[in-house]
Amino acid sequence: MNNELTKEQIESYRSNGFLIIEDFLDSKELATWKTSIDSAIEDRKGRKFPHSDIKTGESDGINDSADYFGKVFDQIINLWQTNDKIKEIILDERIGKMASDLSQVDGIRVWHDQSLVKQPWANSTAWHLDSPFWSFSHREALSIWVALEDVTVQNGCLYFMAGSEKETQFDEPGIGANMGDIFNDYPQFKNTSPVPSVIKAGSCSFHNGLNIHAAGPNMTNNTRKAFTCAFMPDGSTFNGKKNVLPTEYFETLKVGDVLNNEEQNPLIYHVNMKK
Repeated sequence: MNNELTKEQIESYRSNGFLIIEDFLDSKELATWKTSIDSAIEDRKGRKFPHSDIKTGESDGINDSADYFGKVFDQIINLWQTNDKIKEIILDERIGKMASDLSQVDGIRVWHDQSLVKQPWANSTAWHLDSPFWSFSHREALSIWVALEDVTVQNGCLYFMAGSEKETQFDEPGIGANMGDIFNDYPQFKNTSPVPSVIKAGSCSFHNGLNIHAAGPNMTNNTRKAFTCAFMPDGSTFNGKKNVLPTEYFETLKVGDVLNNEEQNPLIYHVNMKK
């Protein structure tokens, strides 16, 4: 695993709100990830969450435009909770340290992982922010996005608005079918040239949860498979939003509670962790 970050890479992330890392996984690691993820997806039998029977593509209370979003990608969340091999992948301290170094926080917890498969001819993912949807509000939350297949402009690569996370807020602008709706809230970025993330299988990117980003449509007759994980800085507190939290756990929380439940949000790295 190409997990050692240089000072220049960290500085680039801090400046731009995203970082692309080529050859993050070697060929053996990539094969293991793909096999494990495919198996975990099969085991879930289309169930989007571990704690409910909602199927991928159905309305989940997070995205209301089920017809459109059902044709953006197939999304399966928190595979680590239902598959031991994915748990081993996601709880890798090396990845946690990368997230901690980039976000410059002492500790990192899992928010949620997700398999994202853009099917042939899938719709685009409009410009959006991640953090406003989540059940905590922290400016240093971030995600890793790992390409399991080659990602091109044609099959729906990600695009980032460099530095946008410095000006965006936690108000939830939503995400719709119209690519440009985000600029109603952030018109200052309307004329910004986005940076495409064209990467080969096994490469990855990190991006800040407040960075404005999007993905194009899949204009091919093949899939575009990726696996992502959102990370929450240790010590983050509940903001009242349910998002991916199981109802039983959600109903025990009050605004301001620290989200440190190891069964839901395990700590994968901390500077004071004992070796």
